[in-house]
Amino acid sequence: MNETPAGTRAIDVIRVNGSRRSADADRVAAEEPLEIRLHGRPFAGIMRTPGADRELAAGFLLSERVLRDADELGTIEHCRDRDAAGDGSPENIINVTLADPSRLDALLSARRNVTTNSSCGLCGRTTIQSLASDVGPVRSGLRMTAAALVACPHRLRRAQVAFDHTGGLHAAGVFSADGDLLDVAEDVGRHNAVDKVIGRRLMRETLPMSDTALFVSGRTSYEIVQKALYAGVPVVASVSAPSSLAIELADAMGITLAGFVRGDDFNIYTHAGRIQA
Repeated sequence: MNETPAGTRAIDVIRVNGSRRSADADRVAAEEPLEIRLHGRPFAGIMRTPGADRELAAGFLLSERVLRDADELGTIEHCRDRDAAGDGSPENIINVTLADPSRLDALLSARRNVTTNSSCGLCGRTTIQSLASDVGPVRSGLRMTAAALVACPHRLRRAQVAFDHTGGLHAAGVFSADGDLLDVAEDVGRHNAVDKVIGRRLMRETLPMSDTALFVSGRTSYEIVQKALYAGVPVVASVSAPSSLAIELADAMGITLAGFVRGDDFNIYTHAGRIQA
């Protein structure tokens, strides 16, 4: 086969067409575990598509409120010591140090004893009060035209290089008010793709993202809106449906939420004033 694009794996398959079968080669979306450590101590495990691991870890730790801004981040890097990796592979381990390590024991003791996966996200936080316990509503003067919003799915899809080869990856894109694609990430998990683009902004010290819109390729759950809230994103949209709790959280926290953005049509569920004709 030709060189395999990042985020994919080459496999052998049997093609079935009616009564005919033939051997062929294909590509699938890669999925591997990523262990996030704080100062060398295990904190979380995530099933993800390899690539942009540092950004993924930064975005994940922002949504977990381990980090609130770039000033709280010390270092973030792959494990360099195969012995320190233990049973894991160094390339699947990210070690993060905090600027203030005095918080470490409290963070680790409070950590929920769960492992997130590509379909779960941040499980267990079921009320808007707990989701928004330490952040205020999003404040932004951003305005988008309907034409700019409906251009986002096409522009995001054109940037999905790995999806072209696998058909099995979600994407998250950061857009300007004019509908220009500023950043994109792909992953087997919608939540991971969002963490990657937000984590990249955190590492570049460009939070809050109050002048941008976030577009995702799948449905919008409350976890997606929560991540946007912590990053200060005023507009969240997708090609599919939002959940009821996503709508409630967006409404309470000043986020414009749009769904079913397909062709020239879409629904606006909250704070419709930011989307203009």
